[in-house]
Amino acid sequence: MTSAFLATGKTPSRAGYAIILALIGIGWGSTQPLGKIAASTGHPPFGLIFWQLVVCVLVLGALTLARGKRLPLHRKALEFYVVVAFLGTLIPNYTFYVSVARLPSGIMSIIIATIPLMAFPIAMALGLDRFSLRRMIGILLGLSGVLLIVLPQTSLPDRAMVAFLPIAMIGPFFYALENTYVAARGTQGMDAIQAMFGASIAGLVFCAPVMLAMGHWFPMPLKPGLAEWALIASSALHALLYASFVWLAARAGSVFASQSAYFTTASGIVWAMVLLGERFSPWVWAAAAVMLCGLALVAPRERPSA
Repeated sequence: MTSAFLATGKTPSRAGYAIILALIGIGWGSTQPLGKIAASTGHPPFGLIFWQLVVCVLVLGALTLARGKRLPLHRKALEFYVVVAFLGTLIPNYTFYVSVARLPSGIMSIIIATIPLMAFPIAMALGLDRFSLRRMIGILLGLSGVLLIVLPQTSLPDRAMVAFLPIAMIGPFFYALENTYVAARGTQGMDAIQAMFGASIAGLVFCAPVMLAMGHWFPMPLKPGLAEWALIASSALHALLYASFVWLAARAGSVFASQSAYFTTASGIVWAMVLLGERFSPWVWAAAAVMLCGLALVAPRERPSA
């Protein structure tokens, strides 16, 4: 549905925007358990990232060609591709695959909700946002949610998993840096699909030599198994959903689009239960509730039009 609007340029109704918002969040939530399935075979991280980027380039490249667009190659565009590739793909995806192989997928969905919690102090430090007591309380609630996972002895199936929580937190931090960069610099006149297409190509260029140097290469089977299909599906979803998110933010406003985080966290937990059979302790459910309350406080409010 969202890709249809992206391709045609039609403007949906208010109800249509709400449906698209929900679909983006629900779709993004599904990428967490799909990523865990993809990592279940023990394929090394940069090999997984390489094939993820190959799928993204094919999907976004096809959409770019179908719309008769070209990929801008001026200096500012190239800078955008490289920065977003590192901040939004190479570093956070590496830490994601390392941690999701060892942590429950539902926990990863809760942790991903810390992106806006981290983005606010970063924006404030760079002078892009002003201090707000309400939003600082939201950050503290978000931190409390993380502590509800870390501190209780019975919060996780295995206490050894706690060691991987700091690694899992690296990804949201870099996503927050990426969000701040895009908010400050814009997409250099490109639409969402062009921007993601260029960033995916840049990511592929930098990922390939690292993958080969570290011995992370693995061939994609001609008849993909469950893990490979999960990787392909999550990669295609990521490409389309990220472009859809940027499109929605441009059309309906970043404040409205940011509410997809609620659907991402909630649906990620549900997808983990349905696809992976995960079950969670009361501490984890409390952490999810506290985290969502923190999100509600941190989310910027719409400014009344003059």
